[in-house]
Amino acid sequence: MLLLVASWCICGDCHAEAIRYCDRNASPSAEQQDKVLRFIGIIKAELEKSGQSIAIISRSGLDLSRFGFRYSHAGLSFKAGRSLPWSVRQLYFACDERKPRIYDQGVSGFVLGADAPAIGYVSVVLLPPDEAAALERVASDDRQALRLLSPNYSANAFPFSVRYQNCNQWVIEMLAAAWGHLDDTDYTREPRVRSQDWLQGIGYVPSVFDVRYPPLMWLGALSPWLHSDDHPPEDIAQSVYRVSMPASIEAFVHAMIPQASRIEFCRSEQRVVIHRGWVPIREGCEPEDADTVIALE
Repeated sequence: MLLLVASWCICGDCHAEAIRYCDRNASPSAEQQDKVLRFIGIIKAELEKSGQSIAIISRSGLDLSRFGFRYSHAGLSFKAGRSLPWSVRQLYFACDERKPRIYDQGVSGFVLGADAPAIGYVSVVLLPPDEAAALERVASDDRQALRLLSPNYSANAFPFSVRYQNCNQWVIEMLAAAWGHLDDTDYTREPRVRSQDWLQGIGYVPSVFDVRYPPLMWLGALSPWLHSDDHPPEDIAQSVYRVSMPASIEAFVHAMIPQASRIEFCRSEQRVVIHRGWVPIREGCEPEDADTVIALE
């Protein structure tokens, strides 16, 4: 259980073309890997058909269903990616260096970073032209991306503190910089403070992890990936962590930009399902009548 909590958003080091977690992922069979690659091809094709130049993309990872979450890791996918078309810019934690970095990675490596070879989920949020252009301009700026990168990583970073940062927190702060027009030459306040102040002022609501079992809060002190000293004392007293997760990022975008659209993809051993809309796809990759189903067998 503790390892599950500690892995909310541990983005591993880059070797060859893929990101790994600090703990080794399950190794897919050749058949499973072939199905994953076909799944990735379907996602890329839908991104191309969208006519968009940038997307917010999230993937499933470790099983967080006991906390009510499907997705653990988010990034920003660019059609004109530096390494490959639709490469994903994201924060990852370099295990060997023990520090966070910004990394551009192809969609294939991003999706292959998930931990469950038999089933997987990917969510893509597409934006109206003005919001997409503002986000692409800011997020593709290396200087801006690094200005919003904290040197201190915590998987359960509190969203309204600059003490730590997790991978999803970097994404939501990039959205704030773009849509709050915070990427100007005003250096009187630290960029992360400005982004967080804007998010708090506009009503951003982070995801809530109700740990329920207080000893797990104490055991968290034994993990280098978890910290409590940035969280409000009243949250700690109630065994609650408020954290930026893909779910809270998507809810924020949906509320702020009703014209934004969402496509969710899932794969099982038998099929890929493409589901459109803000209502989540059924558990177990079970399609509804309006969904597109592509057989993998």
